[in-house]
Amino acid sequence: MAKERIAITGMGALSPLGIGVESGWQAYLGGRSGISPLLDDWAQALPSRLAGVVPNEPTAQLEALLRRRLDRCSQLALLAAREAWQGAGLDAPGGLPEPRVAVVVGCGIGGLETMGQQYRILLERGPSRVNPVTVPMLIPNAGAGQISIALGAHGGAHTPVSACASSAEALLWALMLLRDDRADVVVAGGSEAPVNQLGLAGFSAMRALSTRNRTPELASSPYGLDRDGFVIAEGAGILVLEREADANARGARCEAYLLDAGSTADAHHMVSPEPHGAQARAAMQQALQRSGLAVADLSFIQAHATGTAMGDLAEAQAIGGLLGEANAALAVTAPKGQFGHMLGGAGAVETIMAIRSLASGQVPVSANSQPQDPAVQLHLVKGKPTRLTQPVQQRYVLKNAFGFGGHNISLVLQGA
Repeated sequence: MAKERIAITGMGALSPLGIGVESGWQAYLGGRSGISPLLDDWAQALPSRLAGVVPNEPTAQLEALLRRRLDRCSQLALLAAREAWQGAGLDAPGGLPEPRVAVVVGCGIGGLETMGQQYRILLERGPSRVNPVTVPMLIPNAGAGQISIALGAHGGAHTPVSACASSAEALLWALMLLRDDRADVVVAGGSEAPVNQLGLAGFSAMRALSTRNRTPELASSPYGLDRDGFVIAEGAGILVLEREADANARGARCEAYLLDAGSTADAHHMVSPEPHGAQARAAMQQALQRSGLAVADLSFIQAHATGTAMGDLAEAQAIGGLLGEANAALAVTAPKGQFGHMLGGAGAVETIMAIRSLASGQVPVSANSQPQDPAVQLHLVKGKPTRLTQPVQQRYVLKNAFGFGGHNISLVLQGA
């Protein structure tokens, strides 16, 4: 029996490239960098003083109470969910014929800014001055809970916490909930707000971050020969998913289809990938097999590539092994050269950009990948966007998202 396709009917995104899906897409397609210097006093003693920050302070759109009682991680998630819900046409009267709405919103860390702020207050002013809503602000499931409250979603609220694979895993959970008939609509994705003293200090201590502070727009260089670590960034991506028949029945516009996904674990090391990418490759193979596709059916691959020495090489070997000689010319692009690494928000925001590529027939360049590491034997998109020549419903993308702990998620999406 053929699996029912899962339709994506709404999308919302906030990223260093803009507020809203369209703003982010146009900046991404146009090659603009979302990375800028960090000028705050607290950043000046750090080796990495650059980051991707959502512009124009989007949280000003929120009600005063939500600005006070939500960590920035949850604020970004809620704003992205509002855009996605509206885009799906579910905010209109009668827009939702059935009440079974579930929420699956992940994050890699959660309320890191709240944690740092309140710990400083504890040390400097004593326990009586700690904010009474500290715990509900910093817990990782705060975003899912706040979105569930905002939408009146009673179909379950779930929070995958799998580091940088979190929001891609949320889409896998959404797929399973819909195919198991546990929900009729799933609001899924993820967010992160790690651009703060604790976030930068922690990743800097690991020597995971780029220190090319003088050229922030060039610092994030996935697959580049001179890459020296990732650039930390904030952002949120939320998608609305439904079974195709349900979406069609209410006349919803379909942005793309999530065909299936693969999930594996390296079982190797908490922060270092399995060096040959064997399990990353297995996740990609699983996603394709479950989607009923061959490698030759793909239009392009959107890589996880963060700009770290070991991570990029392991993924390159995994992709190269998947493609083989017959498909070695398949286009590969890595969005983090422009966005930076949004951690738990990365998978969902980048998936939204992949969907826009399917719809527009344009795959943006893999920024800052030149000169390319000669050990990376992949056909990266460079110079100008690659044009997809297939009819839109014959366009397919494989999207990777990997995370500390050895989490590997691969998604397969089809144009609509």
